[in-house]
Parts: sequence; structure tokens; C-alpha cells
Amino acid sequence: MDLGLSGLASGLDWRSLVDQLSEVERLPQRRLLSEQSAIEQRNNAYGSIITQLSTLKNRVATLKEASLYRGRTASSADTTVATASAANGATQGSYTFAFSQLATVARYQGATGAGKPISATSNVSSVTLATAGFATAVTAGSFRVNGAEVTVATTDTLQAVFDKIATATNNTVTASYDPTSDKIQLSGSGAITLGSATDTSNFLKVAQLYNNGTSTVASTAALGSARQSALVGEANLSETLTFGTSGTGKFKINGVEIEYTAADKLSDVVNRISNSSAGVTASYDHVNDRFTLTNKETGDVGMALEDVSGNFLAATRLSSGSLSRGKDLLYTIDGGAQLRSTSNTVTSASSGIEGLSVVALKEGGSVKVTVAADTEKVKAAITGFLEEYNRVQSLIANQTASTTDADGKVTTKTLTSESDAESIASTLRRMAYGSVQGLSGTLSHLEALGIKSNSDDDKLELSDTEKLAEVLAENMDDVEELWTDTDSGLAVKFDAYLERMAGEEGQLVQKQDMLTQQASDIDEQIAGLERIVQANRSRMIDSFVAMEKAQASINQQLQYLSRFSSST
Repeated sequence: MDLGLSGLASGLDWRSLVDQLSEVERLPQRRLLSEQSAIEQRNNAYGSIITQLSTLKNRVATLKEASLYRGRTASSADTTVATASAANGATQGSYTFAFSQLATVARYQGATGAGKPISATSNVSSVTLATAGFATAVTAGSFRVNGAEVTVATTDTLQAVFDKIATATNNTVTASYDPTSDKIQLSGSGAITLGSATDTSNFLKVAQLYNNGTSTVASTAALGSARQSALVGEANLSETLTFGTSGTGKFKINGVEIEYTAADKLSDVVNRISNSSAGVTASYDHVNDRFTLTNKETGDVGMALEDVSGNFLAATRLSSGSLSRGKDLLYTIDGGAQLRSTSNTVTSASSGIEGLSVVALKEGGSVKVTVAADTEKVKAAITGFLEEYNRVQSLIANQTASTTDADGKVTTKTLTSESDAESIASTLRRMAYGSVQGLSGTLSHLEALGIKSNSDDDKLELSDTEKLAEVLAENMDDVEELWTDTDSGLAVKFDAYLERMAGEEGQLVQKQDMLTQQASDIDEQIAGLERIVQANRSRMIDSFVAMEKAQASINQQLQYLSRFSSST
């Protein structure tokens, strides 16, 4: 912006005159800006049409996929007996399944006595509660026997606990340990009452001592147990664990090799079995003092065990256990011959019914399973297409509309008289309303699906939902052909046209590129015109400044002459 005052010598406000003349010179620029704004509005309008056409293209792509029409639903008449599901293309029909036997898992149960007894003799004066081979660690605290409080610490020996019981009850209750049965026994002069609501030690539960209303209470099971939280070499196993000459033990389950070392806890090895690819879950039952391997899959299949180096399977008494065989699923279809499956999930591998999967839930149950076309998914795809088609037509109609008021004044929209936009609307209408030629089926027009054109505009509407439901249920193959035929299918033709219009290299994208270039060219024209305005403005300012200087000089001479005249 030029700074300074104008007309100091001449008295003429020439700077305002220069500004006004510059604005007059900018009239072509304003016309170009108006033209540019119209171009940008057209560009944006085409952009919105491209977006809507792309959405319609997504709907068309769904209808173009043959897998849509091969979708299946499977229903069970009684979901307490079995559930069912079906893959695309599953054989349609109704089938009655009867299950005489459900499949179960096989279990390999190790021999009992996996854990070493608490003591090899009845002398337990060196067996402390902290190190005893109980299944659960004893907690310090107190418990009651015949109402008398007995307080124990984890550092107490088992004999010390026996002594405390005798002392607390004045010898009316005595305790002993039987190494043969690996049980603790309490003997009293009368009925023994154990425990109270205020007990803080779990000794009675760990020792499996429970009230029975008599004067003799013994542990309900052997007390010695494998200690899963201990290192494998210190896990209180009944047989000494070995690791092989390399220091790393190995064994196989179902041919899968599993390793262990002295640094592993017993629980680490048990979890390693379960997490391996051997297909079994390993667990330890401290009540029965035995390890168990359970197949992860059902069916009457065996289990192979082998110590490779070291004796883990022997030490845990798994190798001396026995297999409880699993069962296969036994069933019939429509009263036919008995069929078998190792799994409770019946697939085509055993049933012969392609694509159908049935999960048996009740032994001795019978249920009807029906496989039908997934008509709802196809209906949703068709209605989705109609919605987006109508949105396209509404958008184009709104962008190309024009109205005339009572005075004859015409109001136009952004794309009024744009042949490209109007051509899209008419082409889509022609494709949707036209008859599809060259099909082998009975359907050749959308009207056959209960779809009609709206008489008020270019939209389509589903006027007969019952007709569509009937065609989908009874004539799905022809519906598929109507949309997906490689030469004439509606979805195929729509997809090709929409790609040609709104694809990455589509005509409307090229149209946008052209409009963008036109707007850019106007920017350059405006910049060129503005340079001319600024040059003319500079020249005018220079001229007026020169005028001011000349006027100032004249004014000085006049002042001098005036003073000279007055002095003479």
C-alpha cells in the first residue's frame, strides 16, 4: 500500500483518483473471479456425484459376487438336541439327525501313588509342616479340636502338632500317622469335634480331617502328594526322577518330544505338555494322587507314551497307567445306516451333505435340520442397491434442476444444462428400466423382482416385497444370472459403466481435472491483470508526484514574487 498524503501542493486528492482508476481496471478480474467461482462450484458438484456413484458401485460389487446367491442358512428344530450352520453352496433340503451316542475324549490315567507318602515310618518328628509333601501348603495359625485351641507354625514338625493337640485337649484326643495308608488318625475318649468358624490355620483341611460324629477321625485319602510348585527333582514324587546322561530328560507323547531339566518346576513340565502339539492336556489330581492326560479332541483314539531319556513318565506313574477310551459320535440321517464321527460336530466328511455342519448336543436325541438359501442377505443387497441408486438420481436431479417463478424468472442450479450430468442420470435409468437380453433363465427385468420405476421421478422402488421373497426362495439361480451374467448381467453392466464414469481414470474424474485446470488458469490470468494494474498505478503515482513537485516549485516562486512586490 502506498503511504503519504496527496495534493499538498496542488490541492488535488489525486491518490483517491488513482485508487478509483485502479478499481475500474480490476473489473475484468472480478468477472474472472466470478467465472472461477462458478467453475469451482461445478467441480464440487461433480465431486459429490463421483462420491455417490462410488457408493453405488460398492453396492453393485456385492450383487456382482456369485457367492452372495449361494449363501445358506441352517436351522435346527430343537437347539437343545443340535445346532446347525451351513457354508455357501451347501446342499439345500431337510434332514432328520438321530444321535445314539455322543463323542467323548479319551483319557490316559496314571497309576495312583504318584506322590511320595509324608513319611516312610510312623515317626514324624523330623517332618516339618513346611516341607511335608501335602497337596496344599499348611498355613500358620490356630484350629480347634473339641473346642480347644491348637496353634501351629510352619516350622513345627508333624509330631509337634500331634503333641499340641494332646496338650490342648488334656490327652482326650491323640494323633498318629500311619505310613501304610499315608493318613493321620485322631483318637478320642468320645466323639471328636473338629474346627470352628474362627480357625486361622488350614491344617485340618490339608490333613483331610473332617467330623464324622465318632471318636476316631482319619484322613479321607492318602496325604502324600506331588508338589507342582517345586523343582522336578524335589517334587516329592514316589520314584526318584532321572534326567538322562545329558542332564536333559526327554519323553514323547503321541510322537511329540518334550524336554525337562533340573531347573524346571513340575508345573512347568505339566504345562509344557498341555501347550505342545501332542494334542493332550496334562493335569494332576491331588485327591487321587495321579497324573492324567486328556485328549483335546473327542473320539475313540489311542495315546502313545514313551520315555526317551530320563524317567519322567515312569516317575509320575503315567507309564504304568491305563487308557480310558473315548467314544465316537454315532448317528443316522433320515433313518439310514449308522454313521460315525470322532467329533460331535458332523461335517460332510462323515455325513456326505456338502457344506452342512451339525453340532450334536444330546445323546438319544432326534432333530430336523433344514438348509435353505440365505434370501435375507440377497434381499438386503438388492434394497441397498435401490437406496444408493435413488440417492444418485436425487443428487443429479437436484444439481441440474431449474425453476421458473410467476414472473418468468428462471432459477438454475450448479449443473443445469450440463450434458455430462444429465447423461449419467438417463444412462442409469435406461440400464435399470431396460430388459436384459441373452439370459437362459426366466428373469430378464427388475420388474420380475417386484421392483418398479417411480412415475414421478427417476427412482426405483420395491413395490412388491412378497413377489421378491417368492422369487428369491424359489428361483435363486435365475436371480443370480440376472445380476451376474458375464455378458448381460445387471450388476456386471452397472459396474462397468460406473467404473467408466467414476473410476480412477473415469470420465468424471477427467472432467474434474479439466475444471481444476481452468480454475488454475484463471488464477494466472488474474495475476497477470493485477500486474498491469499495479504497473499503471505506479506510473500514475509517479506522474502525480512529479506534478506535485512542479506545483510546489511554482508556489515558492509565487511566494517570492509576492514578497518582492510588497517590499517595493
